[in-house]
Amino acid sequence: MRTNRFIYLMTLIIGLIINLVLIAPIEAATKTEMDAVQEETAHYLLEQVSHPEVGSVGGEWAVLGLARSNQAVPQSYFDEYYETVKKYVVDLNGELHDKKYTEYSRLILALTAIGANPADVGGYNLLLPLGDFEKTIWQGINGPIFALIAMDSGSYEIPRNTAAKVQATRELYIDEILSRQLKDGGFALSGDQADPDITGMALQALSNYQNRKHVKTASDRALEVLSKLQNTDGGYSTWGVPTSESSVQVLMALCELGISVTDSRFVKNGHTIVDNLLAFYEKGHGFQHTADGGGVTGMSTEQAFYGLVNAVGIAEGKRSLYRMTDVKWKTPSTRNEALGLPNKHADVRKLPVLEAMKTFIDIFGHPNQTAIEDLASRGIINGLTTEEFAPNQTMTRAEFAAIVTRGLGLPLKPASVFKDVPADSWYSSYIGSAHHYGIVNGTSDTTFAPAKTITKQEAAVMIANAAKLCGFDTAMSKSETRDMLAQFGDYVQSAEWARDALAFNYREHILSQDAMDIEPQVAVKRGEMAEMLHRLLTTANLL
Repeated sequence: MRTNRFIYLMTLIIGLIINLVLIAPIEAATKTEMDAVQEETAHYLLEQVSHPEVGSVGGEWAVLGLARSNQAVPQSYFDEYYETVKKYVVDLNGELHDKKYTEYSRLILALTAIGANPADVGGYNLLLPLGDFEKTIWQGINGPIFALIAMDSGSYEIPRNTAAKVQATRELYIDEILSRQLKDGGFALSGDQADPDITGMALQALSNYQNRKHVKTASDRALEVLSKLQNTDGGYSTWGVPTSESSVQVLMALCELGISVTDSRFVKNGHTIVDNLLAFYEKGHGFQHTADGGGVTGMSTEQAFYGLVNAVGIAEGKRSLYRMTDVKWKTPSTRNEALGLPNKHADVRKLPVLEAMKTFIDIFGHPNQTAIEDLASRGIINGLTTEEFAPNQTMTRAEFAAIVTRGLGLPLKPASVFKDVPADSWYSSYIGSAHHYGIVNGTSDTTFAPAKTITKQEAAVMIANAAKLCGFDTAMSKSETRDMLAQFGDYVQSAEWARDALAFNYREHILSQDAMDIEPQVAVKRGEMAEMLHRLLTTANLL
């Protein structure tokens, strides 16, 4: 009897011990610890990479991390780097490499991070080569991964590359990445087994497209395999060797996808991936490649730094590392931020951010999400309610008058000339201002039709009028208009009075040339209108 009781008690004790081991508390690195390591590593990088060059080590990744961090980095550091890049690009006549198109993607990311314009570096458009689908994917899965990350970093339109056999689109790049998914759910440069580095990178590229069912399904499979591959200390291995770089790329994937590092799928024995990454840190210096004395390297330190910057930024409620639409123009390559374009109207002014991180529940994953959030954060555009924006609903003439007037910061004017615009209506002064500055006209001398929806060709004319106020030269010759619109099968359906304005909008990429048709008489949706205005204000240096 006593023996049975003893065995029973021992079984309970052993079970309790096992449970304590298996259900270990999560001892995640604190924000204070991450901040301290980030600051120390930033100082170390500024010493080690005092004059950044063009290159995968000592160049773009260091610049990207420093630019996106909350550390005090002298503007002269980024200005000098830009001049180095410009000389490099010009010396190569804009052809960085005939095979490795990740060279373009890497530079686009760094330039975007420092507030430079990758579409004009010494007169060369670094976005253009990525419009060639076949050349971009030549080097394997890295090509489409980083092309997509680069293009999405600044919400850039993929340029039409007339020399390409196959014109690249985001859809083609997404499909190319997904076509390389392995049976186990992961991705790799070669072989049939998932590699954590490449799987993490693929997820980073796909992070903006989680609203697409097939992308979400593929991403969930990749996350599942990453959870299985995670080591007991929270880290990851490549070829059986735990490395800091492997952990970084998975950390980046979680951050870009908005998944917490304390998500139960990615906590092993109480250790998070950040805990593991910090174990590679050598105080006062950088990050080791491996934890077994592999030594601090430039590549491991730069990657660990930008991964840590991403994690810290997410913890502070900021946008992820690769979502850079919050970056302001800063370098000598861009126009004076305070002034906008040189020839802008004196009454046009730049609006400050009033409510950071403003968003709506019905725009997550929407193609126009970034534009809507940026405009809403400045009070330029409102939702239909405090929580919903209704991006796919059409926009009225009154609503357009309001957002363009607010977007340009114009003073309000009375709309007494229009009989169908009540003086006490919420939109009266906005219509008055838009009409006064020549942005919109009435449907007659005395009527405005405030509730009427706007077609794409009408929106193009109004945006072109607003662009004049912003300082753009909107003049288009007959041949320029013809050549620009001839690429669209339905351009003959557009009204003669709208064609110059449509051509201008396409020339300045306010309207995307990726579309097959203009659809000039289709009503513009609220999300589309936000996108057009956002692109105008961005190009005019007013955001």
